[in-house]
Amino acid sequence: QVQPVESGGGLVEAGGSLRLSCVVSGSIFRVNYIGWYRQALGKQRELVAIITRGGSTNYADSVKGRFTISRDNAKNTVYLQMNSLKPEDTAVYYCNANLVRDYWGSGTLVTVSS
Repeated sequence: QVQPVESGGGLVEAGGSLRLSCVVSGSIFRVNYIGWYRQALGKQRELVAIITRGGSTNYADSVKGRFTISRDNAKNTVYLQMNSLKPEDTAVYYCNANLVRDYWGSGTLVTVSS
């Protein structure tokens, strides 16, 4: 069993940057993949970025070139570096770890002001 815990959300102006962190309890090596998802008010949860055990990454078209997902195995942590933020990036960001089944964190709120 694993448990993701997110941090790093906050209020930022458009064009600014934030780095989200997801600490995964237990060994991150056991996890098949870790993804960042987001859910804006009134909208469905959507995939933002994902990184596999082997280090492969994939991004939603809306964030390509602006967001970067990375991992630090020694710290059991996955990061989401978000640059050139836009008001439409405002959402609760969730970390998901897949090990047999999906494990979700409780989310961290990112608010981008125009």
